[in-house]
Amino acid sequence: MTGIIRNLRVAAYAVIIEDGRLLLSRWLGPDRPMWILPGGGLDHGEDPYDAVVREVFEETGYRAEVDRLLGIQNVHGPMVRDGVEMDYHRLRIMYEAHVVGGELTFEVGGSTDQAAWFPLEEVPALDHVESVDYALELLRVLPKDGRIESFT
Repeated sequence: MTGIIRNLRVAAYAVIIEDGRLLLSRWLGPDRPMWILPGGGLDHGEDPYDAVVREVFEETGYRAEVDRLLGIQNVHGPMVRDGVEMDYHRLRIMYEAHVVGGELTFEVGGSTDQAAWFPLEEVPALDHVESVDYALELLRVLPKDGRIESFT
């Protein structure tokens, strides 16, 4: 009998706000495209700081500079992907960052297909992943320990 597969994914994401607008990428998820913070999985041995800078560039065309670590979102639970049951553990490292150069372009052949700026007040109405809300709450609260215990 085969046990449940354990899967750990560590990713780094950027919260970039400029003139009251949030930069988001459109992730090509398994069910439908959804808006997500620019960022993504770390390559083996890669520093999360370097990963978020790389991912922002790949997904948006912008060169970003990290301002500070906001915190880490820890998500753990069962998941079924392609018919395989997994014990899926995600660590999402959230950084506040700003654009220092480049121009808005779209990723080709990756996990995202668009990037855009959205007024902050429009974000709740977008079809987006919950980590966007978590990161914005981290930015709002700035918890000393980098986590929000009761986030819904």
